[in-house]
Amino acid sequence: MMQQYVEQHDGGYWITGSRVSLDSVVYAFLEGLSPESIVDSFEALTLEQVYGAIAYYLGHRADIDAYLKQSEAEFDEFCRRAREAHPLLYQKLEDARRRRRGEAAHESAVPS
Repeated sequence: MMQQYVEQHDGGYWITGSRVSLDSVVYAFLEGLSPESIVDSFEALTLEQVYGAIAYYLGHRADIDAYLKQSEAEFDEFCRRAREAHPLLYQKLEDARRRRRGEAAHESAVPS
């Protein structure tokens, strides 16, 4: 009997029987993580599920890569619209990042 490791619903791909997206496993795999390391990162998954998800990805690589690219484009568009809708918030966040970077640079330049 064939085991189904990936299911498609709600506009995405999911590891069957879990709330873990295929995206999460694929990105970890593409970053060079071993299946064992991926299991360590997603305790809800078994090693069998991770290998099954990777096999699914490799068997449907063109479709999944296109899906991931589309998801990234949608996320980028969402971020762009959020920045346009809330410019003051994003300015405050950027100012806080700059201050934090400045403090970190100052701390590393001061001898102990």
